[in-house]
Amino acid sequence: MKKWISCLLAVLLLLGHVIPVQSASEAPKLQTPHACLMELSTGELLYEKAADERLHPASVTKIMTILLIFESIADGKLSLDQEVVTSAHARSMGGSQVFLEEGERQTVETLLKCIIIASGNDAAVAMAEQISGSEEEFVGQMNARAAELGMTNTHFVDCCGLTDAKEHYTSARDVALMSRELLKRFPQVVEYSDIWMEDITHVTAKGSSRFTLTNTNKLLRSYDGCDGLKTGSTSFAKYCLSATARRDGIRLISVVMTAPDSKTRFAEAGKLLNYGFSRCSLYYDEEMPALSPITVRGAVEETVDVGYPDEFSYLSTSGEDFSGIERSIEWGEVPEAPFAAGTQVGTIIYTLGEKKIGQMPIVTKTGAQKAGYFIWLMRSLERLYI
Repeated sequence: MKKWISCLLAVLLLLGHVIPVQSASEAPKLQTPHACLMELSTGELLYEKAADERLHPASVTKIMTILLIFESIADGKLSLDQEVVTSAHARSMGGSQVFLEEGERQTVETLLKCIIIASGNDAAVAMAEQISGSEEEFVGQMNARAAELGMTNTHFVDCCGLTDAKEHYTSARDVALMSRELLKRFPQVVEYSDIWMEDITHVTAKGSSRFTLTNTNKLLRSYDGCDGLKTGSTSFAKYCLSATARRDGIRLISVVMTAPDSKTRFAEAGKLLNYGFSRCSLYYDEEMPALSPITVRGAVEETVDVGYPDEFSYLSTSGEDFSGIERSIEWGEVPEAPFAAGTQVGTIIYTLGEKKIGQMPIVTKTGAQKAGYFIWLMRSLERLYI
């Protein structure tokens, strides 16, 4: 009997030390109240928890600021080596900052690093004023851009998230939407968000001094494939994070909002990424069929080149075998001039077994002008004598 009791106690002791392990393929149980997980190329939401509730984003706000900076560069309104002068208003920012002095000059690229790496509020305001003339005008642009992206639960009051105003809010889903737009249009952002530490130089009337930017995203050093994106925390917003990681050609965006502490913020963002990578496989059609020029009617040119507006991709979360994917092309009516570039003339359709998994329009690469009477007459004569 004593031997039996001893064995039973040993088993119970072992059981007491067993920690249940949750499979990565199972949806994670999060302590964080608000979260979501999005795949970049398709925008598909793989996980959500109270993802549409309006919340204060703290410095995650800066994702929209960074997006508008990159758009201004793309539009030719800014250049990376352009110098920006710090105003008294920008210098007065509290919270996380890089301690810019009034009148100090820094390049756009340096200020981008200050915003992305060190979450500098002063740098964000300096860039907002450079782009729009004032922070207030810039915030108007932020809200307009949010509306364009379908961020229905977002309204910004400042460009850096320092405010505690209740009118400054977003949601986990909306953070994922603006993060996706930034990463998809300007993938070079991760060249900055992946920097762990870098020195900048302050040159002011007081002299020259070095300042070390240290990344606020600790997941960069603890999660394989993580290379961004933005943290945020205040006593009002608690701990927020939009994290992104790439593995095997798949990029995910993990958003956690109102986490109770910094450790939970990073741990649970990692859990979401693990969950996503365990479920996802992504098909890219890297060799889409070559297309010959098509004949058009009534145009100056008799043919126009056609192509695809983007690469086709398909996200699977059920372990499908992509070797069975087939393509077919359906052509529409021959277009008649005049028409603009990007006019759809057909569709390439993708199927897997009996399931249609997606399609992509086939569009004209150029527009076409309507042919005048003289061109029509010359073509008629050519055909007559051929």
